[in-house]
This record gives sequence, structure tokens and C-alpha cells, in this order.
Amino acid sequence: MPFNKRNHRFGQEGFDIMTNAKVNNDHTTTDPDEIARFDKMGADWWDETGIFRALHRLTPVRMRYIKHHLARLRPDSINRKSSTPLAGISAVDIGCGGGLLAEPLARLGANVTGIDMSKVAIDAASAHANAANLPITYRLISAEDLAGEGAQFDMVIASEVIEHVADRVAFLTAMANLGRPDLPAIAIITTISRNIIATVLAKYAAEYLLRLAPPGAHDAAKFITPKTLRGAAKAAGIDIDDITGIRPSLLSGFALGGPPVMNYAAAGLIQPE
Repeated sequence: MPFNKRNHRFGQEGFDIMTNAKVNNDHTTTDPDEIARFDKMGADWWDETGIFRALHRLTPVRMRYIKHHLARLRPDSINRKSSTPLAGISAVDIGCGGGLLAEPLARLGANVTGIDMSKVAIDAASAHANAANLPITYRLISAEDLAGEGAQFDMVIASEVIEHVADRVAFLTAMANLGRPDLPAIAIITTISRNIIATVLAKYAAEYLLRLAPPGAHDAAKFITPKTLRGAAKAAGIDIDDITGIRPSLLSGFALGGPPVMNYAAAGLIQPE
């Protein structure tokens, strides 16, 4: 399914009508500054005490959310009695980084493709998966280019990514085009809400005080409220029907539940065109 088939509507003078942001005419979602920033962070994605430790702590919560909503939206696709309950499910992890989410998905049997525009991240992910003998396909490619190739998946995941893209509606449209139209496919998104609490905690406290994320990892202006995400996703062909808050936890780092004040997860079906 070509990327431009879905309705990515723009107002006059090239402004995205959902975000009021200037967009590129070629609908690219890649922000070169973001890619350069992550390349500079290095290849040490798998150091659980290093600069990506917040993502390590977030991964168990992300996996619980994915499994729950996969079972809710596609109950026949999961074999609960198997050690690989996701066997037979194809998933694309957009903005996969070093593979922190792709690997646990693959260990549960999913056929995983991880994509990222950071070569440093893709190299780190590939090396770690090869060492663990995990059959994950990693590619240095954007979501819209992969969609342009006609690739389609049962589940499309963008975890901690949409707050880094240049054009969120084009990005969500690419997500929608990556879903299999005959199922329909499932979309999973995790991100950071846009409010003063999220800015103080997820940006300044996490990056500069607690050092849970690399300094400069986030641009608070790109944070997105659940309402805005739901509307932008709807325009792109993704019907989000669940939004769940992710809150800090003293015991495990993060826990699911509560209002989406800071981090949150969203799930829904990709509607056939």
C-alpha cells in the first residue's frame, strides 16, 4: 500500500492542520537533529545503568500493555498456553533504537522487524540480537519508506518515538499504512503528555537531575496530549480506543494505571482504507 494513499490533509502554505506546524512537502517524518542527537548518545543501549536506563525500566510496562491489548483486540491470535504466545504475529517496532522492545517481543515468538534512522542504534540492535541468536530483522529505514515498499504487519508499534518526529500526522499515516488491512491491524503508541508536570518531570528532572535520560533527549514542544494524539491518529486512520497512564513506581520504575499526566500508552485498530 503506497504511503500517499491515506488522507494526510494539509491547510494552506504547507501547515499541518492537526498540529499547526510547518511540514516538508515530501511528507518526511524524520528530524535530522533528532537522529544526530541519538547518534551522539552512543551504542551502549544495553547498559541497564547507563543513559538509557529509563527505557529499560519502561520495557516491562510496555510489554504488559502490548500483550493485554493484543489479547483484547485480537484474542484468537495469542496462544496463552505456549511459551511463545505471539508466534505467528508480525510486528514492526518503529524507532526501535537498540532493540529494547523488539527483543522481548521476539522472545515471545513474534516475527519482529525493527526500524530506525540512527545507524548507531541499528548496529547496536543487530549486534545484540545476533549474540542472543534472535531472528529479528533490523533496517535503517523510515516508517514512510517502509510503507512505500508495501510492507504490512499485524501490529505496528511506535514506543517513545512520536515525540521525536518532524511531522506527527505523516508519521501516523505511515503507521496506518504499515498495518494489514484485512485484520484490521493493531497500533500501539507510548509517549509523553504535554503539560507543565510532564515538562518538569519528564524533561528537566529526568534529564538533568535524575539522569534517567540523556540531557537534551527530548524537546518539550514535541510532547503531545492524549486528546491531540487521538485526533491526529483518527485523521490518519487509527481508531485509538484506549489511553492508559504510565506512572513512576518506587518498586519497578514504572507502573500502568492512573491518568495520563506524564507518560501514557495508547492502543487501537488501524481502520481499512
